[in-house]
Amino acid sequence: MASTAAKVGSGRNKTFMAILIPVLVLFCAFNTFPLLTGFFYSFTDSKGYGAFNIIGIQNYLDLFSDARVLNSYLFTFKVAVVATLATNIISLMLAIGLSSKIKFKSALRGIYFVPRILGALVVGYVFSYFFTYIVPAITGSESILASTEWAWVAIVIVVVWQACAQTTIIYITGLSSVPEDVYEAGSLDGAVGWDKFRYITFPLIMPSVTTNMVLVMKDMLMVFDQIVAMTSGGPAQSTESISYLIYNNGLSGGQFGYQCANAVIFFILIAVVSILQTKFLNSKEEQL
Repeated sequence: MASTAAKVGSGRNKTFMAILIPVLVLFCAFNTFPLLTGFFYSFTDSKGYGAFNIIGIQNYLDLFSDARVLNSYLFTFKVAVVATLATNIISLMLAIGLSSKIKFKSALRGIYFVPRILGALVVGYVFSYFFTYIVPAITGSESILASTEWAWVAIVIVVVWQACAQTTIIYITGLSSVPEDVYEAGSLDGAVGWDKFRYITFPLIMPSVTTNMVLVMKDMLMVFDQIVAMTSGGPAQSTESISYLIYNNGLSGGQFGYQCANAVIFFILIAVVSILQTKFLNSKEEQL
């Protein structure tokens, strides 16, 4: 019996390794190796082709005095913070509505999830046409995408519209996990309306809030496709996100090594923001 069990265990281990090793090889080939390669090139003056020289940390020092890079960071964080808050507020409201006793609830959930399955570039081009031709024709004003002050608002509208789909589903899952007897007990204590949401619903769905805040912030910091489709970083570089700047100047602007250094800093920054967010929100969960 022991021998048979050992053989079965050995067979399972071989099966698990046969599944894991190819995935690990692919992950290292398309994730770890490019990451390490980019980290190496961040210490060079490479243009993306030809010979290059090792210049140490000069790229990193230059980043902190580059006004264009600093402006792209300010723009990215402005969009990320506004879009993250808007996405979570709108999604939570939608989730509460879609979790109530209404007709066609399942159909409406499917409709609200449609934006998520559409390509970001396609969505960006559609909204670009909408903001460039339809809105000005209705309002009689110039396109919002041509304004250095308001083009970022159009970006926020598009990314929020598309991000709400998945965030709403996560909130619906959280709301469905709240026991009905908790609401009944709260009703006996006089909890209705806003008090019911504040003291019962919100504390119990706080894990969903943490998940959504971290995931949405990460996605918003990496905003790229919508900018490519709608503004290409314009007008006058006013909507140039960090991801777009790294892509544009790194691949076609002759700043490959320099933008690799920018990408390393950006990677570290996203990791730090995600960790700090998670710790802060987890502490709020414990308090609630």
